[in-house]
Amino acid sequence: MAGPRDHRVLLPIDVLGGEAVPETVVEAFASVPIVLLGYRELPDQVGTDQARDQYGERAHTDLETLHDVFEAAGCLDVTTRLVFTHDRLKTFERVAVEERCDAVLVLNPAPVLESVLVALRGDVALEYIATLVGTLLEGTDLDVTFFHVVDESNREHGRTLLETAVDELAVTGVDRDRIDTALVADGSPTRRILEAAADHDLLVVGESRPSIRRFILRDRAKTLAKGTVDPVLVIRGEYLEQDGTAAEGGHDAVEEEP
Repeated sequence: MAGPRDHRVLLPIDVLGGEAVPETVVEAFASVPIVLLGYRELPDQVGTDQARDQYGERAHTDLETLHDVFEAAGCLDVTTRLVFTHDRLKTFERVAVEERCDAVLVLNPAPVLESVLVALRGDVALEYIATLVGTLLEGTDLDVTFFHVVDESNREHGRTLLETAVDELAVTGVDRDRIDTALVADGSPTRRILEAAADHDLLVVGESRPSIRRFILRDRAKTLAKGTVDPVLVIRGEYLEQDGTAAEGGHDAVEEEP
């Protein structure tokens, strides 16, 4: 079980594409060790060495500026990596494993960040999710709601799950007055989560399979990320991939460490 300070969040940023990190996100994630992954996805016909030579200095400068922003907000552990790649999602997955990141933050606009919705699929790694959320809430005034969708016949189990989630988060030091729960019976889980997310500023979801790439591209998070204007934090789980998929993307990515 990881301790609160062991959690790390991977934050991919298209530094040359003008992508910015909202100030509200910087402030909210200041208590969590951050890996800033500056990346640029290239067409197949453009070589990574060519891109590095042409854009590397500018990308370094932009990434270091963002590094300084996080440090100024009080983040004591900020790592930066710069990658030119032909497959950004393979690279995200590889770097998340190499840097032992617990979660990946999908950026969306965040003009206000006051409340967090944590969508639970079940009791798998519930304690782990609670400790990561507790780390995120440290030093903030953010409120959190645990959200779960069940079949009508499983209401009692759903209530128990949510009560356990509250207990686990309270153990991390979060005041129970800041924690709420919501149980919804029946309906599409994705639709229900999107409806609930409309009333919150940050959505936290668990990875449904051991692959960031698969989750972002083909699973529920793709719909969730596109269906909400809020940032989406994808919690990877306690495992690291052991099937060799994590190494993909290392072949065509040219990486520099600022």
